[in-house]
Amino acid sequence: MKIVVLGAGAWGTALAVSAGSNPLTRHAVTLWARDASQASAMQAQRENTRYLPGITLPPALGVSSLSLADSEQLGNLVSGADLVIVATPMAGLRAMLANLGTCRVPVAWLCKGFEAATSESFGLLAHEIQAQVAPDLIAGVLSGPSFALEVARGQPTALVAASGHAAVRHALVAAFHSPTLRVYANDDLVGVEVGGAVKNVLAIATGLCDGLNLGLNARAALITRGLAEMTRLGVALGARADTFMGLSGLGDLVLTATGDLSRNRQVGLALAKGQTLQQAVASLGHVAEGVYSARTVVQRAACLGVEMPIAQAVVALLDGQIQPAEAVALLMGREPTAELM
Repeated sequence: MKIVVLGAGAWGTALAVSAGSNPLTRHAVTLWARDASQASAMQAQRENTRYLPGITLPPALGVSSLSLADSEQLGNLVSGADLVIVATPMAGLRAMLANLGTCRVPVAWLCKGFEAATSESFGLLAHEIQAQVAPDLIAGVLSGPSFALEVARGQPTALVAASGHAAVRHALVAAFHSPTLRVYANDDLVGVEVGGAVKNVLAIATGLCDGLNLGLNARAALITRGLAEMTRLGVALGARADTFMGLSGLGDLVLTATGDLSRNRQVGLALAKGQTLQQAVASLGHVAEGVYSARTVVQRAACLGVEMPIAQAVVALLDGQIQPAEAVALLMGREPTAELM
C-alpha cells in the first residue's frame, strides 16, 4: 500500500513508523510535516527529535514538507495513495479536510475531541466537521487506547478502525494491522469518536483525584461513573451503548486516566499541585485535547438533557470557578441516586 500521513506530531509519526516497519507488508509511507525545517531534520537524522526522540525512522518512510496550501502540490502528494491519514490536532482538522475534499481514496483522522465552539455553533465531532466541509470523502477514524511512544517502539497495542464505509475500515486494517498492532473494525463512528473525546476530560478528573491522594477506591469510582457519563452522551448523539465497553470507550478511558504518558492526566496532576491551568498546559509541550473539549462536552450534554457531573466539575475547575478540593466536595455532596447508565 501507499500511505500518506499528514502531520508529523508524535502520533502521526508513530503510526507512520509502525506501518513502515511492518515485516509482513511492503507499505510505502510518506510522512508530511508542516515545518520544512523539521522535515529536513527528520530526513537527515532519520528521527523525529521533537516528538519521538530515540525512535529511528524506517527506510520505507519518506518525509515531505510540500506546501499544502497549493492544491496542486497536495494533489501530487496524495496522488496514487491507497490511504490518507490526517494526523493534525482537532484545531487543524477542518482546514485539512477542506483541502482533501476531492480526494477519492479512503481518508481517516487520528484526533480525539470536539472542535472549539464558536458564537455560531457548538463544537463539532470530527465526522460532523467532515460532513460540513468535505461531504463526499470516504472517511473514518482510527482510535483506541494508545500512547504514541509505545506504538513506535512496537509494544503490543490494539486500535479500532471506525467508519460507515467498509472500504475505509478495510484500508485501515490492511495498513496498520501487524504482529504488534491489532486493528479491529467497527461501524459505529459516532460512538468511537465520543469515547475518544470524552475520555480526555475524564482523564483530567482522574489526574486530579490521584494528585490529591484520594486513593484507589476514589479512582475506580471516578473511572466507572465517568464511563457512565460517556455512554449517556454517546447514546444521545446516536451511538450504540455497547461501543463504550470496547477499545475506544472503556479501553481508552482506562489508559488515559491511569497512564502517566497521558497529557490530560498530567494536567489534572498539575492542578492538584496548585499550578494554574496556564502553567499546567505550558509544561506539557504538546496539546491536551481535554482542556479544549471539556466545555463543549458539557454544552452538548446540556442541550441533549444528559447529566455529566464529573465533566461539569472539570469545566468549573478549568475556568477557575472552584479549587481542586472543592471539585471533590461537589461530586461527593451530590444527592444519593440509583446506579444507572
